Amino acid sequence: SGSGKTTLLNLVGCLEKPDKGSIEYDNILLTKLSRPARTNLRKTKFGFIFQAYHLLPELTVLENVKLAAMLNGKNVRTAAAAAKKLLVQVGLQHRLKHKPGELSGGEQQRAAIARALVNEPELILADEPTGNLDSKTGLGILEILKELHANYSKTIIMVTHNREIADFA
Repeated sequence: SGSGKTTLLNLVGCLEKPDKGSIEYDNILLTKLSRPARTNLRKTKFGFIFQAYHLLPELTVLENVKLAAMLNGKNVRTAAAAAKKLLVQVGLQHRLKHKPGELSGGEQQRAAIARALVNEPELILADEPTGNLDSKTGLGILEILKELHANYSKTIIMVTHNREIADFA
């Protein structure tokens, strides 16, 4: 399926199927899974962080994160509590009712990280998570990812073109 960094993350994240070969995760042959099984795996095991954030502009930050939890079967109250807790952890407690367009790039990326974590994934797939940010803000995002790995044993696959970020990882 083509080439390049996006395709690699899409293959690992079950968004695309390879033309040949196989991909295995946690003793599961991903390339043999049905579409519903791949969708379920993405909802329960993987968290995605994109360079472009992909927050829904008409929803507040809290609603964006809460929606991800609700799509994974959590009721509204549980989803809201989980979303709020994560947004506080990434320093956005003062921005819960703001829409993405009212946030800085770094704030949007922190909201996207909270969204990626709300379903307690085992694997985080990060596609240029600092690519749209200035170097100071990008460093703050890297620190959050470093903390996730160190304190919560999250496995992170991160794609970057930036040598300094690769060295940080």
